[in-house]
Amino acid sequence: MKIFGQTLDTSILATIREEAASAVSRSALARKVCEVLGWKGANGKPKEMNARLLLNKLEKAKEVVLPPSRGPVPGWRPPEETDPLWQTMAEPFDGALLELGPLELVQVGTREESRLWNALFSRYHYLGKGPLCGAQIRYLAKSPVLGYVGGAAFSSASWKVVARDMWIGWDEEGRQKNLGKVVNNSRFLILPHIRVPHLASHLLGRLLRRLPSDWERLYGERPVLVETFVERERFDGTCYRATNFTEIGPTAGLGRKGLGTSVKTVFAYPFASDFRERLREGQTEAAPPAARIFSDWTEEEFGGVELGDARLGARCRILAHDFYSRPQASIPQACGGDRAKAKAAYRFFDHERATLEVLLEPHQKATIERMKAYPVVLCAQDTTELDYSGHPDTEGLGPIGNHKGGAQGLLLHDTVAFTPDGTPLGVVQAQTWVRPKEKPAPPPPKKRGRKPKNAEPSPPALPDPKSESEKWLASYREVARIQALLPGTRLVSVGDRESDFYELFTLATQDPKGPRLLVRAVKDRRTTEATELWESAKKQPASGTITVEIPRKGGRPGRTARLDVRTGSFELAPPAQGKSKGAAPVRLQAVVVTEIDCSEGTEPLEWKLLTTEPVDSLEKAAEVVGWYAKRWGIEVFHRTLKSGCRIEDRQLGNDHRLEACLAIDMVVAWRLFHLTKLGREIPDAPCTVFFEEAEWKALCIYHTKNPEPPETPPTLREAIRMTAKMGGFLGRKGDGEPGTEVLWKGLQDLEKIAEFWEILERMRRAGPTSPVPRRRRYG
Repeated sequence: MKIFGQTLDTSILATIREEAASAVSRSALARKVCEVLGWKGANGKPKEMNARLLLNKLEKAKEVVLPPSRGPVPGWRPPEETDPLWQTMAEPFDGALLELGPLELVQVGTREESRLWNALFSRYHYLGKGPLCGAQIRYLAKSPVLGYVGGAAFSSASWKVVARDMWIGWDEEGRQKNLGKVVNNSRFLILPHIRVPHLASHLLGRLLRRLPSDWERLYGERPVLVETFVERERFDGTCYRATNFTEIGPTAGLGRKGLGTSVKTVFAYPFASDFRERLREGQTEAAPPAARIFSDWTEEEFGGVELGDARLGARCRILAHDFYSRPQASIPQACGGDRAKAKAAYRFFDHERATLEVLLEPHQKATIERMKAYPVVLCAQDTTELDYSGHPDTEGLGPIGNHKGGAQGLLLHDTVAFTPDGTPLGVVQAQTWVRPKEKPAPPPPKKRGRKPKNAEPSPPALPDPKSESEKWLASYREVARIQALLPGTRLVSVGDRESDFYELFTLATQDPKGPRLLVRAVKDRRTTEATELWESAKKQPASGTITVEIPRKGGRPGRTARLDVRTGSFELAPPAQGKSKGAAPVRLQAVVVTEIDCSEGTEPLEWKLLTTEPVDSLEKAAEVVGWYAKRWGIEVFHRTLKSGCRIEDRQLGNDHRLEACLAIDMVVAWRLFHLTKLGREIPDAPCTVFFEEAEWKALCIYHTKNPEPPETPPTLREAIRMTAKMGGFLGRKGDGEPGTEVLWKGLQDLEKIAEFWEILERMRRAGPTSPVPRRRRYG
């Protein structure tokens, strides 16, 4: 057994049990444990607090019976509550830092200083005076003009924080050996009636310059890093940012004892440039790369967007959060009716750098990181039309549809990554374009004879519209680029019948290490043996039968189809005319599946698939057919984009603004779709993977009608179903799991009740007589 880095074998456990049987108190037993284990700090003193925690764990595991805890004396009250200092309140002061005079930092050492520190923090700090864990050092800040203006405390570092440990690059061994080199800023206080700009960052800077030597003198080890936790619902951590602390990421919200608490933001300040190397000393395994945990999903999907100004990046994240909270709302509604916020949104979409490619780039990088976790990823590509005919004044649009009805809009061809189970991982690529309003005039017929020397050059030929074939080739090339970055993941580019053309087959067979190609064929082709491809494929002996889930589409209900399977490998001859005339033959695998035992009135399903993936067995054929069956996910994504995010209702004046808004809406639509699928894949995961604290607590209060939320968050499935019920999901026995439509409707109501819950919670915490100011100040 190993606890807190101490190995407890059978003989040591037996010794602890013997000492526990005769111990007078738990404190005496802790000192004896330190003696048995030789457990001392860098200053040579026994680590009694660590020993107490070790004994508590042994008691919980029923390995030892501890002496009864003495507990507090009946009727005892903390001395600071009866101390006159606890009731004191100096006159408010509002001035400049220089008016305070030279500030003095007093290290708490005497009984009187300790009494004063306890009184101030019990009265004015929302966490009170403690208890502080492990080794600790406390300070008071004193002004010659006003007296005491604040204070701070530093204590032992938290045992395990995922965001911090990943940022440092710690494994279990490295953390146990070097945790003593990290100190936690557990308390920081500026008295609320003293309002002096820059006072907090000034005091923090002075404390950081003094702390290493003071800590080393007391405990014999010089700290390398200071950490602190800022409660996100109360503070922004402004003074820590001003003192050059680095924001690492959020905590898990479990607290020291794992009982659940609010999510906090982790900040860190290193005392040396080589702090990572010093904190990894003695770590035998190769150090994992330093990583960062994101504070929320908008930072992960849009953080680091290259717009030339950090304020534009922050605005992008705000818009993404607002659009996700109210996916069906107009831009002014999504901005909460705030006129200034709406104007800022329109200015953002009008910015010249806010293009579709730039805004989607960080999301694409996040998608690639998610793809690394899977051995196979399907990259489905498809085209959809965005109809803006209802806004005829919009500039930069072109004809869509069959051109007869005069419909105007944009064409979008995108590629979305899916797991083989159909969970969307993100948007890999997106292309938009506008068809010309008039077809170009055909070129004049060529005249025989030599061209005169002084003749004017012919105008350049118009490029082929992307709607024909280039969009498919561009998508495959992007998937091929990503494949080179993911050697441990096999990518499969999946297309529908429009992708059945020879240039794509040629491109997909050039590099054997490139991504696989899977398309549904619509054309019949000639093989190099002068036979018809699909006639030859259907003559192949049946490999067997498989079943495929066919999703509901329009008025057609979903069903389970039994399919007869035939496969074969064929070498296709190039077309006799067109771009591919004279190209080399390509070898592809053909898979033909035909539905059997189909019910009356239902058209039997038949798929003719071409792929570069080797198909040498019925199991492999079933896998390939299953891949194509998941292509419907991109159609669900497009429906979510149009119906859920209502992208076609955006009124932005021109195509540039529409494309910038489209980038954010695409990520929002992906997240809505992703949430729906995750609720079915990992239903028992805690809902905190997607829902913020205010959201899940407001959900529970709303549905249970109990004003006290539960201590532990509900599961992801429970939270999704509660959200969907607000959008019209009935949750009956035969209804299955909620879909994207009821989910996006429920999210709009959830945003409102969560906002209202936060208001009530702030009022409850502040209390009617609290001297703490309502506006955010310092962490």
